[in-house]
Amino acid sequence: MHIKPILVALRRHKGGTTLIALQIALTLAIVCNALFIIQQRLVRMDRPSGVQESDLLVIRSDWPEKLSPQDADARMRADLEALRRLPAVQDASASNSFPLRGSGWDNFVRLSPDQVKMTTDTAIFFSDDHSLATLGTRLIAGRNFRPDEIGSQGMRDPLFARQILISKDLAHRLFPHGSALGKTIYVSSDNAPSTVIGITDTLQAHMTGSWANAYAYNAVLVPARLTGPGTFYLVRARPGQLAAAMREAPDALYAQSRLRMIPKDDGVMTFAQVRQRAYDADYGMAVLMGVVSAVLLVITAAGIVGLTSFWVGQRRKQIGVRRALGARQRDILGYFLTENLLITLGGVLLGVVLAVSMNVWLVIRMGSQPMSPLYLVTGVLMLLLLGQGAVLAPAVKASRVPPVEATRSV
Repeated sequence: MHIKPILVALRRHKGGTTLIALQIALTLAIVCNALFIIQQRLVRMDRPSGVQESDLLVIRSDWPEKLSPQDADARMRADLEALRRLPAVQDASASNSFPLRGSGWDNFVRLSPDQVKMTTDTAIFFSDDHSLATLGTRLIAGRNFRPDEIGSQGMRDPLFARQILISKDLAHRLFPHGSALGKTIYVSSDNAPSTVIGITDTLQAHMTGSWANAYAYNAVLVPARLTGPGTFYLVRARPGQLAAAMREAPDALYAQSRLRMIPKDDGVMTFAQVRQRAYDADYGMAVLMGVVSAVLLVITAAGIVGLTSFWVGQRRKQIGVRRALGARQRDILGYFLTENLLITLGGVLLGVVLAVSMNVWLVIRMGSQPMSPLYLVTGVLMLLLLGQGAVLAPAVKASRVPPVEATRSV
């Protein structure tokens, strides 16, 4: 197959050729970045929380009346005792927040009291001696809190934590060349040191936004009950009794005090529901990018089919002349396939440049990650196959033009 006659023919149809090449380039740029975004979102959605999510539920309890810190703490302790007595409940604890919640208390972490710039950021989880067992999070070094170490703290009080547990990711971040156990760090509001008495296995922060990716597994557990207008009760159901615990736990709390509000929509949630809510936006973005990619590919394929069909209609007499001069059907088929391949190659070359430029913009403006070359290779192959597949039907139609077309007037 001689390429020069094909290039000459394409120069005679600069408008259509340019439009299809630009459409292919734009489709490639968007599809490559969309596939990369989808992969990033799916990876985020599949991140481990560090929590044994099965048989775990979360209950939000709000106080409609203003309670003194002492009364609020007394109610929380009574609620926890009632929850732990339930037949379907294995353990329970109270906290200000929990992994994947999306909001909560976070504090800067420093290694010295006079340090101006933070070393890192971390989630603060108010906890007790039952928190690890309730969450199903393993302690990999040191010890857990003792019951006599658990205090209480008001919402407006400065953070006071003399002994803390930290996640292993935070420990490695702060002390990459040694053990964090027994070391002191500064997370309290009064610049007093906090001693690390234990290190947990993986434990995700409440922060789920992409801005917090660097802090996603930084967590500090503080031995205190946070008294305020409400709290979250984390409840570990016995194996296979999650449904029963979801029925019994709210009734047990109302039996302790009717002066509370458990929201109807999100007052009682399994951790599976917590995960779903945390990543709803990521799931929606992945679906949106998938739909956009599919629509662009269909439009591009339709454009190639339409343009090639138009050219076939215009060239019927020329095709008939070639057939009359001895061209075989496969020669005509090969001509249109080659012509489309050249247009597609021009489009994908420009598309690669656009895809890389778009990814650089996303990295700079949106904090995205650099795109792997694998997505460019995948996109190029996808567009090449799409182009050849789309042109096949009109090319086959062209190859069936009979030689008698050469004798007909245009």
